[in-house]
Amino acid sequence: MGRVTERRKVIRIRDGVVSTRPDTLVAEEPLEIRLNGKPLAITMRTPGDDFALAAGFLVSEGVLGAASDLLNIVYCAGATVDGSNTYNVVDVKTAPGVALPDITLERNVYTTSSCGLCGKASLDAVRTTARWPIADTPPVRVAPELLATLPDRLRAAQRVFDRTGGLHAAALFSEDGELLDTREDVGRHNAVDKLVGRALQKGDLPLSRTILMVSGRASFELAQKAVMAGIPVLAAVSAPSSLAVDLATEAGLTLVGFLRGSSMNVYAGSERVVV
Repeated sequence: MGRVTERRKVIRIRDGVVSTRPDTLVAEEPLEIRLNGKPLAITMRTPGDDFALAAGFLVSEGVLGAASDLLNIVYCAGATVDGSNTYNVVDVKTAPGVALPDITLERNVYTTSSCGLCGKASLDAVRTTARWPIADTPPVRVAPELLATLPDRLRAAQRVFDRTGGLHAAALFSEDGELLDTREDVGRHNAVDKLVGRALQKGDLPLSRTILMVSGRASFELAQKAVMAGIPVLAAVSAPSSLAVDLATEAGLTLVGFLRGSSMNVYAGSERVVV
């Protein structure tokens, strides 16, 4: 859609020298996700892969689990007073028989690019029941040497980051280290939703033989999204939260943090890391 980046004029100061120049910024716009015509959530995201983002979000919420659960996704025309289409509202239509969540004011969530899900009534509301337990049989086994290569490979795939310096990224790798898919967004949770949504659309769920690599930290929400997609290994460049470690331990998820060069910390599921 040509809306991933925007140009703005900035004043640049370098070693006391002042100049003006155009700068490329990553775009951030709201996306309202409707479920069968009813508003469900609003997320701040980088435009692009919006249908995959909405589908992945609904996987993490326990609504969708297979491509057959999804009837279609459309942009809503007339999203503004003047009737123009902003491409910032999508409606997800589920197939007959798909159980729907209780859509109430308490249930609705507002998602920011920085923190992920906000406004949940309680932690229990976030702990949705996983459709697939993490059951990689035989277990995925990953060498530290392979894990050490993932951050640089993720960074090399960030095309928009090269122009803006302002995007997070998430990538799916096979257990042998093959890069399967990568997505960028101002919110790392959105990047993961885009990956999972694309996998749902292709009929690849659960992602039981994959490694999820994310830029930045590993929050509870990212651990939840990995668990809900059946991903056995989550690796992050920075630290995990205590709640992410708790969830990983409970769900059998391998959680690796501070993955930088040959250094890394394994916080849960160490049986999958071949030492």
